[in-house]
Amino acid sequence: MAADMDEFWVFGYGSLMWNPGFRFEEKWTARAFGYRRSLCVHSWVHRGTEQRPGLVLGLDYGGSCIGTAFRVELSDKAEVIEYLRERELVTRVYKERFMPVQLMDGRRVPALAYVVDRDHAQYAGSRTPAEAAATVAVAVGRSGANSEYVLNTLAHLREMGIRDQWLEEVAADLSNGVLSDSTTHRFKEI
Repeated sequence: MAADMDEFWVFGYGSLMWNPGFRFEEKWTARAFGYRRSLCVHSWVHRGTEQRPGLVLGLDYGGSCIGTAFRVELSDKAEVIEYLRERELVTRVYKERFMPVQLMDGRRVPALAYVVDRDHAQYAGSRTPAEAAATVAVAVGRSGANSEYVLNTLAHLREMGIRDQWLEEVAADLSNGVLSDSTTHRFKEI
């Protein structure tokens, strides 16, 4: 889908929703169809290592995903794209795509999004919540514990009024014995 020349939108489904890192003029809750939020990317740096990879979010095929659409001034478009490429395309596990998203006011707009590349070595595929929790519970990377990432993501989604049942099941499995008691207590306070 070619981008509308009059507007530039970015769709966030994970940390971009609460930490976009760029200026924007408008922010809307939005839904992308045909893709879902999933812990489907092996993290080899920030939330794990190549020897013990963690799991981070990707936009994977199937279902739909509620996230945030940001309208960026056209004069900032090149700068925002450069920033997003540095942030999202470090290992090329994501593909840059324009896709239609539906804003909560009913409008459909083309938005730049980052979709997981299923052919990339870091693609983790589908997992049950228990399998994902077992991986997340033991992974630690440069940016900290993988469990911190998952529970922080879920806390932010809840604050925004976004329910993600699968991610909630992963967090429940983390809290129900996969994490140590002291770690679990700390995350329940988030």
